[in-house]
Parts: sequence; structure tokens; C-alpha cells
Amino acid sequence: MSSPQPQDVPRPEYPRPQFARTDWLNLNGRWQFEIDRSDSGLERGLRERDLTDAITVPFCPESELSGIGDTDFMEAVWYRRTVRIPEQWGDARVLLHFQAVDHDTTVWVNGTEVARHRGGFTPFTADLDDVAAPGTEATVVVRARDTRHGPQARGKQATWYANTHCHYTRTTGIWQTVWMEPVPRAARLKRPRITPDLGSGAFHLELPVTANLPGHRVRAVLTSAGTEVVRAEARADLDLCPRLTLTVPADAVRPWSPADPHLYDLRLELLDADGALTDAADSYAGLRSVALRGKQVLINGEPVFQRLVLDQGYYPDGLMTAPSDAALVRDIELGLAAGFNGARLHQKVFEERFLHHADRLGYLVWGEFGDWGCETGVRDDNQQPTASYTAQWLEALERDYSHPSIIGWCPLNETYQHLHDRITQLDDVTRAMYLATKATDTTRPVVDASGYAHRVAETDVYDSHCYEQDPEAFAKIMGGLAEDKPYLNTGPDQAAWSLPYRGQPYFCSEFGGIWWDPQAAATAAGNETGDSWGYGERPRTAAEFTSRFTGLVDVLLDDPDMFGYCYTQLTDVFQERNGVYAFDRSEKVDTTLLRDAQRRAAAFERR
Repeated sequence: MSSPQPQDVPRPEYPRPQFARTDWLNLNGRWQFEIDRSDSGLERGLRERDLTDAITVPFCPESELSGIGDTDFMEAVWYRRTVRIPEQWGDARVLLHFQAVDHDTTVWVNGTEVARHRGGFTPFTADLDDVAAPGTEATVVVRARDTRHGPQARGKQATWYANTHCHYTRTTGIWQTVWMEPVPRAARLKRPRITPDLGSGAFHLELPVTANLPGHRVRAVLTSAGTEVVRAEARADLDLCPRLTLTVPADAVRPWSPADPHLYDLRLELLDADGALTDAADSYAGLRSVALRGKQVLINGEPVFQRLVLDQGYYPDGLMTAPSDAALVRDIELGLAAGFNGARLHQKVFEERFLHHADRLGYLVWGEFGDWGCETGVRDDNQQPTASYTAQWLEALERDYSHPSIIGWCPLNETYQHLHDRITQLDDVTRAMYLATKATDTTRPVVDASGYAHRVAETDVYDSHCYEQDPEAFAKIMGGLAEDKPYLNTGPDQAAWSLPYRGQPYFCSEFGGIWWDPQAAATAAGNETGDSWGYGERPRTAAEFTSRFTGLVDVLLDDPDMFGYCYTQLTDVFQERNGVYAFDRSEKVDTTLLRDAQRRAAAFERR
């Protein structure tokens, strides 16, 4: 029986939809809060006393929805809340989960440090055993440190005060759901890894457990539309990660695809030596494949041209946090309405609920790390990515591995440095993140760094970023792919940034970005910018925007060697007015025209 949830809690939905237990407690809502501008709070006793303000979690203090709305720099912030753990959880072990806190976090419960974590995009957990038990109170204190100095994976968060160009208001502290759950004390299931095997009509499951107890077994039951399809069991007393295969009968095989995003339900169980159920969780899976054939990327063995849109996942009132679960769904629906079949999730590890909805709606996704926040073009290793980047990216891969909507990985974005310079820390981190991705996931293609500097010779995918606005000139720039001489990003002096192209699948993963600001066009003459910007000369009319969009898209749709594209971008973000939709998600142009421009079959799909 599920635990009672607090009333009127913001973001009340279950935050981990692919590994869901019945009992849980949402801790979103009002917390004590205090800004610690100079990060001296520990010395000043903030850990021990009540805090001076209040905040609405999970929204960051810079956002309107938090009730704070302070956009100045904060070296650290503090949170405090006393929670009564449900008595009906009996003698269970209690876990405290943070879906994302930016950036370096320490957690104390009842005065005991229970967790510390570095990274602003990925979840972490505190085990409260021997600190707080069901039926007792737990006083949770959180300190989040978020300096703007030195290399740090920030994504698009500005390190200067104001929103400028393509950098936006910072996110400090808690920005995703905080929650508790009871788990079995002796042994329990951990998050599974689900690998679809369309060629064999099967799912391969890795079901890690926390301990191996005599006679224990794991069981998985796959259902479709409420009907059992197949089940399998394996011993759980020999291996910390029992493995089993669920072979789907031929008449029940239904591949996941954008046209038919079928999901099988999956029940995961841990049984003791007597066959009694000791732990259980619900999940789901999509049966699909991703393959490379020459310059093609195939989905389920077929060429599917990837009509992607760049999505940065920012909201006017919540910043990196969607105001509601419905807002996540709406962003996918807006992309589909404009004719895109997927998104490149840009400079942010999106909350897992977004991926859940992408799975349901058949929306293709490239997962990306928010690596911006270091000077990747300088010689000073002290300003280049650190080993922490690889650690944080591995956490993202572990969280998102089993989502069928993800069809590729992008660890880094727009790294740049001259090819013939010395080997740098950036080279080391680039290769480490690429190899870490390939070691974690052998089933999806990886682009070592989107655009700019391709420094891993064996990268699965090659790409470029090009914001040329004239379709005829754009066609000339992109025209070399047929002769294996595609456009590559280079430095201002035309010096090479990348190792040579070796015939990999290739796409233009950023283009367009047309500066379209209907309000400015109606009130300002010429190209006076006001507070907006975009790429190229601003269209004077919506018809001019649509014509340019169609011309640029046509260039890539007509290239038989191009497996896809990614148009910049889904929505405006603050001063960046190059979205298909406005920042408030209102329509800036008749999206049926954009959908029609993308509807025709691509030359790639006719090969």
C-alpha cells in the first residue's frame, strides 16, 4: 500500500519512473532556507540553527517559483526541514534521495553527515540507517556550494551576473525532487539495466542486488497491455548482478519506434529461500535497435531520418526545472507539432520524467552532458575539464541507460583547440568520456564532442555546427559529404580542430537558429536588436522566416549521405530569440508550415 503523500506538493509525480516502488514520500514543498553569499555558513553555525528564510523545493532560489527570485551570485545555500518518517514503514531501512542539486552538496540528518556529492545534474542517495527510522523525526540539513570560479560542469549557466548571448540565469542548490523510500533491510534490488535485443526478440536484464543471501532469487515478468508475455528467474545468491534473458514469443514482438512507441511493462522481484517476496519494483522496456551501416544510422534495421530540434530545457518561471510534469509533455508535443521527430537535449541532463514521456511518445533523443563551464580552448590545464566530468557523466549514463528513446550519446559540446598543439587535459578528458560511454553502453552510437573538435579517431558519429543563413551558401558548405570531405568546424585562422573524417555517419547537429522576434519586428526598424539576438539578419516577416527555414531544411533533406539534422532551437531562452516557439511556449509562426517543410521523405531514407 502506497504511503500517504503531502497535499499540494509541487511536482508531486514519482521521480524515478523506470524503477518504481510502491511506498515513497515526496519531500517537495516549503523548506527553511538561507543564502550564504561567501560560503562561511558552516563556521557561522548554519548547520545547527533555524534558517532565516523559506523556499519552495524543488525550484532553485533564482527562480520565481521558488518564492525567492534572487539572481545574484550565491557561493552557497542552505536548506533545513524536519520530516516525520511514516510509521507504517515498519522496520525498513530508509533512503533519502536527491534527484539533482547544483553543485557540491553535503547532507546531514539529525546532526550526522550522511552524503556528499559533486555534480549538478545527477541523483544521489543517503542511507539513513542508524540515523533515522520509521516513526521518528529526521531533521535534514543541506548545504549546496556553487562557485562561479574555476572549471565546473554548468551547462548554459552564466558565470557573470546578467543573461548574455547564449548563457542564462544560474541554478543553485536543489532543483529536482527530494524524496524518501523504505527498502528491505537485509537485501534489496538496485536499479536494473535493460538491454533490448531486437535481433533475438529478447530483453537482457542485469538485476543488481545489495547482498547475496542463501536461496534468494530474482524474477522478472514482462507484460504487454496487461497480458503476461514471458517470465524468467535467476539465482541471486551467487552474483551481485544476476542476469537473465526474457525471450519474447514471435507473435508478441512489437518493436518500439517513433511510429509505434510500444512499451512492455516489467515487474522485478526479489524472492527469499522460501519463495516469499522480499522486494519488488515496476519498470518498462522498449524493444528497439540502433545500428550503423556506412553513413547510415538505422533504427530497427531501417533508415529513419532524424529531424531533431535543439532543446535546452529552460522555463521562464522555473529555469532548469519544469513548472509541472505536464510542461515536460508539452515540450515534446510542441516539437512533434512542428515536424520534428526528436531532440538533442542540449547542455543539460534532463530530469528523468522527460525521458519517460519521450519513451511513451516515440520521441528520439540524444543524451548530452552539460559540460560548458570551463575554458576548453586555452593552454592552461587549470581551466580545463577535470576527472569530475567523467564521474558525473557516468552517473548520467547509469541513470538513463534503459530508456529506449535515447538513441545516441554526446558527452561534450563544442570543445575547441588547435589540432597540432600539445596533448592537453582536454584531450585526456575527451577520450576518457568517450571510452567511459562505450564501456557503459555498447548498444548506442557516441559522438565524442558535438561540433568543433573531434579528437577521438574512432568516434562513431561525426558532425558539425553551421549557422550560415543563406540556403544556397549553406548547400555549398555542406556539399562535400558526397566526396567524404564534409564541412568541419575550424578555428578563426582556418586551423584544423579535428582529426580527419573517416566515413562515419554524419549530420549537421546545429543549424538554423534564425533570429525571429515577431514583437521586435513589429516595433523596431531594420536590425536594431533591443534585448534579443539570433543568427543572421532578422527576418522582417513570418513568411520570410518560413522561407528561410524551408530552404535550410531542404539542403539537408536532399543530401543522401546526411542521416539527420538538429535545428536550433525549440524555444526562445531569455534574450536568445531563435526558437520555433517563444519562451512562454506560445507560437511565433504557423507551425503547420514548418511541419509541412519537414514532412517529405529525406533522400537518406530513399537510399
